Amino acid sequence: MAIYERIEKWDDEAVHDLRGHFEGILQRIGEDPEREGLLKTPERAAKAMAVLTSGNGVVPSDILKSALFTEPSDEMVLVRDIEVYSLCEHHMLPFFGKAHVAYIPNGKIVGLSKIPRVVDAFARRLQVQERLTEQVRDCIQETLGAKGVAVVIEARHLCMQMRGVEKQNTITTTSAFTGLFLTDPKTREEFMRLAIGSSYGRG
Repeated sequence: MAIYERIEKWDDEAVHDLRGHFEGILQRIGEDPEREGLLKTPERAAKAMAVLTSGNGVVPSDILKSALFTEPSDEMVLVRDIEVYSLCEHHMLPFFGKAHVAYIPNGKIVGLSKIPRVVDAFARRLQVQERLTEQVRDCIQETLGAKGVAVVIEARHLCMQMRGVEKQNTITTTSAFTGLFLTDPKTREEFMRLAIGSSYGRG
C-alpha cells in the first residue's frame, strides 16, 4: 500500500531564488524594499508562493491509496463544502470557494479526510477551475474504480473582482461527472440536492 505523509518544509534554495525575484518586483513597481514595512516581504512572499504551489510535488492518487478499504457499500458518499484555495494561471491571482465531491463505491471506500487532501493537492498549483474540477473527478474515478464520481466547485475569482470586469458578486460553478452520475438522472439529482441545496431543480 502506498504511503502518503504530509510534511511542510521549505526548499531553502527555491525560497532564496524567489525572494530575489520578489525584491525585484517591489523595486520595479516603485517601492523601496529597504523600508521598514517591506524588509521581510520578499521572504514572506516567497514562502507564501511555495505553499500556494506545493501541490506540484504531490501525487494525488497516492493520497487515496494510503487509506483504501474493502467495503461492500454502494451508497453515495458525499463530502461537501471543502474549502478551495488556488491561483489562476492566467493572472496568478487567487480564486477560492467550495468543492462538493461524491462517489459511489464499487467494493472500495477511502478515508474521508483524503478527499479534501486530493482537492488541496490539485488546487495548490497554478490552475483553471475547469481543469481542477476534472482532475479531482478523474483521480477519484481511476483510483477507486467507483461506480460514479461527481464534483462541483463554486468559486470567486479575484482576476474578475479586482481587475478586468470588476464584478464583485460573480460566482463561477463547474461540474464533472462519471458513471451513474451521468447515466442515472435520479442519482445526479440526489447529489445536486444534497451538495448545492434543497432549491435545486425547482422552477
